Amino acid sequence: NSVMVPQMNSKSNSQLSTLAALAGMDMGMDLTAKDLSPLVYPQIVNSVPFRRELLYTPLHYSKADSAVSTYTYYKDIVKPSVFSIIKKYTIGLPFTILAALQKEKPEIVLPGGEGSGDDAPKPVVLSKAEAKMIKMMGESVTLNVDKKEGTLTLTVVGIEPIQTAELALAAQNLLQTEITRFRTEKAARDLAYIQGRYDECKREAESLQSQLASARDRSQGVVGTTSSLQRERIQQRYNVANAVYTDMAKQLEQAKLQVKRDTPVLAIVQPVTVPMKPSNSRAKTLVVWTFLGFVLACGWVLAKGYWPKVKEMFAKKEEEEAA
Repeated sequence: NSVMVPQMNSKSNSQLSTLAALAGMDMGMDLTAKDLSPLVYPQIVNSVPFRRELLYTPLHYSKADSAVSTYTYYKDIVKPSVFSIIKKYTIGLPFTILAALQKEKPEIVLPGGEGSGDDAPKPVVLSKAEAKMIKMMGESVTLNVDKKEGTLTLTVVGIEPIQTAELALAAQNLLQTEITRFRTEKAARDLAYIQGRYDECKREAESLQSQLASARDRSQGVVGTTSSLQRERIQQRYNVANAVYTDMAKQLEQAKLQVKRDTPVLAIVQPVTVPMKPSNSRAKTLVVWTFLGFVLACGWVLAKGYWPKVKEMFAKKEEEEAA
């Protein structure tokens, strides 16, 4: 388990305005932002993109020579266990037969794949293997919110101690990244736009400054209305460009403050630790499924032996009633 406490930068607008005023900035932009409630965090952890990211995160397994993703491990490395075989041909036998009788459905492929130039949002498409493993990942990684204590508890169930700890740490870091992305998405877009405008204004101001310097150098020792008029025009253009550039510099610093203010922090109260023993319940599950399979098998044998006698008894009873 990993226990976290969500925190936010608590500086008020007035404090930021005072700080900016000392630097000569205009804090006209509204610095208020809607907080992403911690109650929504479990929905992020349960989302398909979150689980899918964890599914392809490299982890260390004892059966693999190097770090591999959970998808690769279950698809290419691990082999069916006795438990899965027993389950498949006892409790899961009807489903196994049904799956064999059903036609194989083709994988869904969306039109306009990578490189198509279409940047519009697209639905998430999963392969059958991905869908199965993502469901398993949802059972392995859970996040609980304690409203009373104001804490988040991330619980991870794995099959090996090192793999479990690495998966928990990956989930913790990914949660921090996703929360930050949600919280700072608008502020980051604004910052990117202002940064672009700032760079453009800076180039324009510097270009006009160079033109003004060249015009002054050419007019030294020259007395004439034309040269004086050219210098004045360049000077006016430079004054305007420099004023815009200065204002954009203020807005850029303000946008950077906004991004920092919107960035949440998860204070780690209880860090991820390597468990002393595997945290899964495979042994217990194996016993339960084996027991259920044995009960069903016995039931089938008994029913097969007694059914003819029961059928004969009902036939005699019908003959007696008819007589």
